[in-house]
Amino acid sequence: MGIAALWGAATGFLVPRAAYRFAVPPGDPWRTACPAGHPLTGPARAWLGAARCGGCAQGAVAEVRTGAPGAAPPGDTPPPTPCYAPHRLAPVVTALACAALALSTGTRPELAAWLLLAPVAVLLASIDHRVHRLPDGLTLPAAGAAALLLGLAALLPEHAGSWLSAVLGGLALGGFYFLLFLINPNGMGFGDVKLALSLGTVLGWYGWAVVFAGGFAGFLFGAVYGVALLALRRAGRKTGIPFGPFMIAGAFLGLLFGGLAA
Repeated sequence: MGIAALWGAATGFLVPRAAYRFAVPPGDPWRTACPAGHPLTGPARAWLGAARCGGCAQGAVAEVRTGAPGAAPPGDTPPPTPCYAPHRLAPVVTALACAALALSTGTRPELAAWLLLAPVAVLLASIDHRVHRLPDGLTLPAAGAAALLLGLAALLPEHAGSWLSAVLGGLALGGFYFLLFLINPNGMGFGDVKLALSLGTVLGWYGWAVVFAGGFAGFLFGAVYGVALLALRRAGRKTGIPFGPFMIAGAFLGLLFGGLAA
């Protein structure tokens, strides 16, 4: 469990930058500069990197050396600290999620799939929370990766699930969300439909009961949040809410119970 938590913290440390770059309104290009205007650089075309860009890191060093708040190298704009503050809890959330998954799954082969997919889930939840958007560049590869990783896990001894039920679970949950999208396009985004493919796949690994439980939990969490907003008068009946984080939270809870029961 300790190793899983360290993995979660390390991968979660990479989430804030990617979430910041992806969290733009539909139709806008992905961000290429930090909030202070410094161009983003780093591996994988600057998608991977610390939660503070190089320019802002230099500004922080200058602040420590000079004692001047917000000090930055000459000609630079004083940066906010940290660069991607709205996503700064990602490492903690990812570490806790990975530790919980390891605790419930044990050393079974499917744990590797959960640990690889967990940072992507946190990334998607963070983006949807900020801009009500689930990018195709993440949802569709996640669905394919879930099927591939569980297919490999099914080839190893001591696994506790079924690859066939995983694939069928993804198709079933994705189909259900697609039906909801057709019934009410304004209430259910198509990004949620694509996300349901991967969530149904991971839930289906442990069987149909887990697919139902995880899917229902997502709706329950979303309903409680919506009712709370209405009670606090922070939203109206037609106010849209990001449903992706609740779908992911429900699937996470379903995986925990599925892993413990397997």
